[in-house]
Amino acid sequence: MLAAPDMEELSSILEPGSLLTSEADIAAYSYDAALDRGRPEAVVLAATGRDVQGAVAFCARRKTPFTARGAGTNLSGGCIPLRGGLILALSRLNKILEIDTARGMAVVEPGVVNLNLQKELEKIGHFYAPDPASFKVSTLGGNIAENAGGPRCLKYGVTTNHVLALEVVMPDGSLEKFSLEDRGPEMLSLLVGAEGTLGVVTKAWVKILPLPQTIRTFLAGFGSLGASVECVSAIIAAGVVPRVLEAMDKTTVDSVEAYAHAGYPKAEAVLLIELDGRVEDLRGDAELVERLCRSHGASDFRAAEDPIEREKLWEGRRGAYAAMARLAPNVLVEDGVVPRDRLPEIVRRIQEITSRRGLRAGLLFHAGDGNIHPNIAYDERNAEETARVKEAGREILQACVELGGSLSGEHGIGIDKREAMAWLFSPETLALFRRIKNAWDPDNLANPDKLFPLSGSAAMPGFKRSSARPLSPGARALSDRVRAWSREGRKMAVCGSLSKMSAPPEGLERASTAGLERVEIDLKNYVAAAEAGISPRALRSALAQRGAYCRFPAAEGSLGGLLAARPFPGLRDDILGMRLLLSDGSVAELGGKVVKNVAGYDVARLLLGSCGTLGIILDVTFKIYSRHQEVLPMGKIELSPMPITARFLALKKAFDPADLWVTASDVG
Repeated sequence: MLAAPDMEELSSILEPGSLLTSEADIAAYSYDAALDRGRPEAVVLAATGRDVQGAVAFCARRKTPFTARGAGTNLSGGCIPLRGGLILALSRLNKILEIDTARGMAVVEPGVVNLNLQKELEKIGHFYAPDPASFKVSTLGGNIAENAGGPRCLKYGVTTNHVLALEVVMPDGSLEKFSLEDRGPEMLSLLVGAEGTLGVVTKAWVKILPLPQTIRTFLAGFGSLGASVECVSAIIAAGVVPRVLEAMDKTTVDSVEAYAHAGYPKAEAVLLIELDGRVEDLRGDAELVERLCRSHGASDFRAAEDPIEREKLWEGRRGAYAAMARLAPNVLVEDGVVPRDRLPEIVRRIQEITSRRGLRAGLLFHAGDGNIHPNIAYDERNAEETARVKEAGREILQACVELGGSLSGEHGIGIDKREAMAWLFSPETLALFRRIKNAWDPDNLANPDKLFPLSGSAAMPGFKRSSARPLSPGARALSDRVRAWSREGRKMAVCGSLSKMSAPPEGLERASTAGLERVEIDLKNYVAAAEAGISPRALRSALAQRGAYCRFPAAEGSLGGLLAARPFPGLRDDILGMRLLLSDGSVAELGGKVVKNVAGYDVARLLLGSCGTLGIILDVTFKIYSRHQEVLPMGKIELSPMPITARFLALKKAFDPADLWVTASDVG
């Protein structure tokens, strides 16, 4: 507990008027858009980055927990101060510091509202791609903490695809900058989607894009929700990449029409489809989309004729949550993800679950990327109904995991889903996540008790985690060898094809991915999984035989070596998941087939540029395309030693506690 002298000291550190301690202020900052509550001891209404750094340093000295907060729109309890301490409210840090169209970049403070940045960029013919439904009020700092998505992320990616650099106050009070241009592991990736558990962002450099030459918006009405989601798969399989591909069921459509009068048709389901790009490129895609919709039973297909009509259609889509809230005082907005080809099945499962529990749900999908949002209306004053709603939400998430999906596509884990992380991740992977947290926040001060099951907590009932796809015999044999060497404390050289070593390692055990060349191609979801020992040239050939393409260059050496060296920009945008062999022989499973996944730390991207210092990439899951793609340009592969910083060394110890890995830069 903070005593009066502590409060006086804290107040002296901050700008005048920045420390709030009244009961009314405490109450106002004790909750977010979820159901949980937590009482802070005080609120720091930060006016400058110095306020943030001073407050965090104060907390570090007194071992006082702190929780960063933006606009409080979080839907998973992510900014609830579970252990009291300080709330660091960042909404006053709302300056757009720089817009540089030549470099495709804006520099912003964390309290900048997403919509305000969009408005400023639109004046100069640019836009910022991530557009969460809360974009009118949510802040960019909160978007970064949650790795927010939105309808446009099907084409443009989620927040992590648009963050170039971050200035961060670390849990010990130090100020650091992380950038995609840094050598070594991509430490920047850990901060995006970490929900404030590793530090507090005080400045962000984000990617901006020129506005598209034209936008075409279509609305299609279907006789069944199943037909609409099957049409979604057909559109993606045809090689069309819409800017937006949204699905809504009849309950949602009827609610939207009663609320916003958006002009949606009377149908069991609708698709809102948007294409953007050059006029000449869109003509063929627009005709193809209409043909596919009609062939899947669309009885109503129309295009928005002007910007006013387009905005009216979007007003309906963005108002779906508010429309459902007219049915009852509360709405549970669930957020799961499944592979696109499992959408029809998850629709059936959701309908069965809600019907069995006597609940009414409106189904809303970012259908192009398999992200589902069942909106269940209820009254939290009715304890029995609230319990049924929570149980339905739990069952829906379990179904997503069973179908090869994830617990969250954009709303995060926070408090609500932390115990459910044991459904999705193995004990080994969860242990790695905890070691990463401990490496950068050993006193557990930054937004504590979020993201992961608490130590000693019981697993959520009624579900047993199913094993991921099995390792190949070669990968299993390598894991067994590494485990045996680890027990004996033997040093190991991480190597693939030896293309980056001047000579084979001497006096070291050779932990090699040579011979690991299996490729699995999933054309229904346009993803592939390839083992790290395959050459990029052989991988491209295997894909071409199935009429698929990737953006990896036909480089020499192994795919794992290419990823570990990170020799070209843009590589990160296609990576969906990895399996990583640690120095004790255990395997961490990271990500998977879904194109949106914000559950846990983004370790897969952290491995890019790691040069074998953190572990062996066994295989990687990545996006593929049905049309030829421009190959990413190669850069120089750096084999110089990793930068020796305190942050890097702490991460190295988290991944390799016994310091057994020896890398190409050490032996080459």
